[in-house]
Amino acid sequence: MQTSQTSFFHLGIAPKMIKLLDKLKFIHPTPIQHKAIPVAIEGSDIFGVAQTGTGKTLAFGIPTIQRLAAMERGQALIVLPTRELAQQVEDALAPLLRDFGLGSVVLIGGIPMHRQFKKLSRKPRVIIATPGRLIDLMHQKRVHLNDVEILVLDEADRMFDMGFQPQIEEILKKMKKKRQTLLFSATMPEDIVKLATEHMKLPIRIEIAPPGTASEQISQELFIVKEEKKKTLLKALLKDYRGPILVFVRMKVGAQRVKKMISEMGFDVAEIHSNRSMGQRKQAIEGFKKGKFQILVATDIAARGIDVSNIELVVNFDLPEDVDSYVHRIGRTGRAGAEGHAISFAKPNQGFLVTKIEKMIRKILPISQHTDLSEEKFDRSSGSSGSNYRGRGGRKPSGNRGRPSSNNRGRTSDSRGKKKTYSSKPKSKFFDKKVKKKSKKKAN
Repeated sequence: MQTSQTSFFHLGIAPKMIKLLDKLKFIHPTPIQHKAIPVAIEGSDIFGVAQTGTGKTLAFGIPTIQRLAAMERGQALIVLPTRELAQQVEDALAPLLRDFGLGSVVLIGGIPMHRQFKKLSRKPRVIIATPGRLIDLMHQKRVHLNDVEILVLDEADRMFDMGFQPQIEEILKKMKKKRQTLLFSATMPEDIVKLATEHMKLPIRIEIAPPGTASEQISQELFIVKEEKKKTLLKALLKDYRGPILVFVRMKVGAQRVKKMISEMGFDVAEIHSNRSMGQRKQAIEGFKKGKFQILVATDIAARGIDVSNIELVVNFDLPEDVDSYVHRIGRTGRAGAEGHAISFAKPNQGFLVTKIEKMIRKILPISQHTDLSEEKFDRSSGSSGSNYRGRGGRKPSGNRGRPSSNNRGRTSDSRGKKKTYSSKPKSKFFDKKVKKKSKKKAN
């Protein structure tokens, strides 16, 4: 993610806010901040489309806090899909809120309601909530939305994916129509477009990258591997990385199993999934951030809920069921302009799923293969293993199977012979060592 070359000046930001941003070492706005802040400060509705890790929190946080501070009364409501995201947004906005004398409350599950009642009694100007807990408190008459002047729906597509559409509709019906709405989403499904059309006033669309686009700072790599060989491959890969590693699995049972597996390999590892309490999840994320755990195993509940700037590697131990989740998963690395790497394990019968992911991200995933661990047969079209695999361009692969030849590195072809590109070469140290070993053996 590249930041804008300009500063936060000339975006309509008040001098007091500029001074605070400078104190907090925020010097250059990211592209989404540069485009969204002036529009939001004017009070216009925004439909923002931007990938994860682009700085959306400050993109809506700065104008929301500045506008609230200028009002004698009124509240802002920020709705997010997960507890972790809600907590992170409060942490990110806390210095700004404190300096402007604005109170806040986080309304999420897993925390005793009486604590939230106490904070609500203080009439906080900013409410940060997940849809489920917010609806519960609305039904108990503990939360009233009459005074909400600014509504932020962050990660809207994820909320719809998680089945929160009825709750979002109910929240919108309870709010006054004369309000500002800031909607942010990484993808743009029809349901989100419909919501924007029905509940927003001539929203200004701000799109930083096409929906489904992964950051160019993230190199991607694919291993074709049978289920029973995943453990061996994972162990070999983990030994080559020293920084924080995030491992994604599909199911919470799988998270427990993989966490135990990695622990037996001698690594410090934690797990996060829906069976863990809020305290356990918070402890795991904090331990991961502070280096107590080098590896965190997670289900998709954490795909957009982990904001750690220095994650070196993301491993998709299981490919996600929902291909949109692929971008959100790998977006946990390569944040704030840093480089990142993502490795995915695909079983031989998952060719169709890989093709769907490639279509969404508009790239061919470079395949890393070694005869000891990776499969020779992989059919992208049918989604099943077969002997008719002929590589990406319909030709039988030669040399390092599935990788571009040395005289055409970085390019490949689709089924119609049209040239495609991918942004990075496979770069795992594990792969390089295996290739060198194999080449040496041939030379002998």
